[in-house]
Amino acid sequence: MRGSGPLAGVTVVSVEQAVSAPLCTRALGDLGARVIKVEAPGGDFTRYYDDVVHGLAAHFVWVNRGKESLVLDLKSPHGSRVLHRLLERADVFVSNLAPGAAAKLGISADDLTARHPDLITMEIDGYGPGGPLSHKRAYDLLVQAEAGACAITGRPGEPAKPGPPMADVCTGLYAALSITALLAERGRSTARYSPAMASVSMFDTMTELMGYALTYTRHTGVDQQPAGMGSPAVAPYGAYPTADGHTVVLGTTNDREWRRYARDLLGRPDLADDTGLATTADRVAARERLDAEIARWCVRHTLRDIQSAADAAGIGNAKLNTPSEVLAHPQHKARDRWREIGTPGGPTLAPLPPPVLSGRPAPMGDVPALGEHTEAILRELRLDQQELTIEIEERANSDT
Repeated sequence: MRGSGPLAGVTVVSVEQAVSAPLCTRALGDLGARVIKVEAPGGDFTRYYDDVVHGLAAHFVWVNRGKESLVLDLKSPHGSRVLHRLLERADVFVSNLAPGAAAKLGISADDLTARHPDLITMEIDGYGPGGPLSHKRAYDLLVQAEAGACAITGRPGEPAKPGPPMADVCTGLYAALSITALLAERGRSTARYSPAMASVSMFDTMTELMGYALTYTRHTGVDQQPAGMGSPAVAPYGAYPTADGHTVVLGTTNDREWRRYARDLLGRPDLADDTGLATTADRVAARERLDAEIARWCVRHTLRDIQSAADAAGIGNAKLNTPSEVLAHPQHKARDRWREIGTPGGPTLAPLPPPVLSGRPAPMGDVPALGEHTEAILRELRLDQQELTIEIEERANSDT
């Protein structure tokens, strides 16, 4: 549904792979931008992680809907020439190639700004330029480990990777936010704008997400230990089995909530009045004792009864769900949050983007087949017939 959304009329060209840049450009596409994904003849490698979505990988389907796939061999003169002709018409260029790869292809930010001064460029990388790790490949788990996120996830002595790829996802979202800010800046300016080169590194992003833990350690000298389903900052806050085989998550974030939790939910005024549990720091120190008391209470009650009582007491609560349960979650169903999109092998369902923009429905386009839009884009660029034949033959030869 090209032409709808606040970014309608904006063209984004991406040389992208994996998750961070594809999520960035998908977010821009969800806001109405036209996104042209330039793929090597073999395609984005995440197309082939698995084949669970009608022969296509779940990773690829997740972050590549609503895009046009253009196959180009950027190592060839013809492929490079077509890309630059495309960039003459584009507003934004996004890339997340391996260290040094963009420069070798002549599409680094400096290269593109010199040749296309009106283009907004966004380079997503692992560790940012100029440091001892700048040369390293950066995958989500590697960056999360390097930034300390795995050390505060899991349990003491058992570090774990957070389930979602936080480094990839949040880097992609910071990149999309930066691009929309630069587009807004241009929209406000009456003067000719200066070149806009932007970059976001995954390591910088994860360091930002580690803000609380790093601030705490800087001022205490203490490396907080992971607390499983709890939090090192507050207590009680955790997951507890129920009488009917579920797991309920209960938590407090301040002293008043704790007194309601103890008195109105647990029926324990003695705990509410215990001066040794009056502050957050007191309760964190007594975490094991409190967790044991709460677990003994929860295992005698059903999930429904616990959540009803917690709601009545004004205590935050949730059910620990599996992915299968989230797919059928009544909150999504009641709010009509799933939409059908097309893939090369058939339809699938995808959740609506999180931002709800009144009167501006997200386009929610299809997932493209590899090279599906190549010939149409080449014709749009008004290549003459000889050039078009060369490009089409070159692409066909690359596919064989």
